[in-house]
Amino acid sequence: MTINRRDFLKFSAGTGLMLSAGAESARAAKTPELPPEAVGILYDSTLCIGCMSCMVNCKKANSEPGGALFHKNTAGKIPFEYTEEDHIYDAPESLSAKTLCIIKALYNEETAAPVNPGEQSKSFIKMHCLHCLEPACVAVCPVAALQKNPETGIVTYNKNRCFGCRYCQVACPFGIPMYEWEKASPSVVKCQLCNHLYAQGRYSACCEFCPTGASIFGKVKDLQAEAQRRLALKPGDVYAYPVKRVDGDERTEKVVDTYVNHIYGLNEAGGTQYLFLAGVSFDKLGFNPRITDQVYPDFTWDYVSHVPALIGALLVAGTVTRLVTQRLDKKKNDADQGDDAS
Repeated sequence: MTINRRDFLKFSAGTGLMLSAGAESARAAKTPELPPEAVGILYDSTLCIGCMSCMVNCKKANSEPGGALFHKNTAGKIPFEYTEEDHIYDAPESLSAKTLCIIKALYNEETAAPVNPGEQSKSFIKMHCLHCLEPACVAVCPVAALQKNPETGIVTYNKNRCFGCRYCQVACPFGIPMYEWEKASPSVVKCQLCNHLYAQGRYSACCEFCPTGASIFGKVKDLQAEAQRRLALKPGDVYAYPVKRVDGDERTEKVVDTYVNHIYGLNEAGGTQYLFLAGVSFDKLGFNPRITDQVYPDFTWDYVSHVPALIGALLVAGTVTRLVTQRLDKKKNDADQGDDAS
């Protein structure tokens, strides 16, 4: 099959237009509503004991086939991050290409005084992807490697589509997506709520193996209602906290601690499917106070919407450059042949 210059130029220009039109239609189709079967996690830092069972079991579950950490060339290996001194236990310092979920501690070593009056003197916080209702990472991905499931709302990643632009890393207001810099064929790495376990009748490993009920899995609407119930409780009350699943039968009775009167993730960044309760101000737990209720794709779209048109323009420019170069080379070869003949 051959293609002439005119057809190729038409194809190149048309590609840019189609990419641009496709991106615009994708933006227009986005909806801010909670998906009908949206699932997520409620994390209550007042119940967390920092055992890190969630971290370890997250790595184990996601190192299985279908998991976010699974690679064929490292099948069967769990990517623990050990300290330099020993290889006894997993000790990541932050989210990374090997760590999808992390527990961090906040406390005042010198005085053990509360961070703010009336608040706890120490707290744990568990960080992983928040699965935004309007995820900026999905909005900026030019090849749809990141997508939000229309039913469950889980933000998933397809490594076979990704070409490594890392726009998602720049766009995410929470700094969640990580990149496998050390691999020859790298991928973006993030929590996908263990969606590969659902076919087995299981759910997110961090909730499945949480012994205290600090992390519970369920429908987002049920989690929102549970969070509201807890905020209505008084410190010193005894409450039967759900363990593992918000709709499960397993409960644990505990004395209610003091809560900050806020559900983080209910509105931040347009709303998320990972919700937080805490006894410490959220800005003291590492959350960026500059994150508002603004939907983040609104910030990024003005810039990213020009990317498809830019790709089309580069295709045209590259084609023209190639054709001009070929013509100049042909003229030079003809001139050289003329000189040889004379």
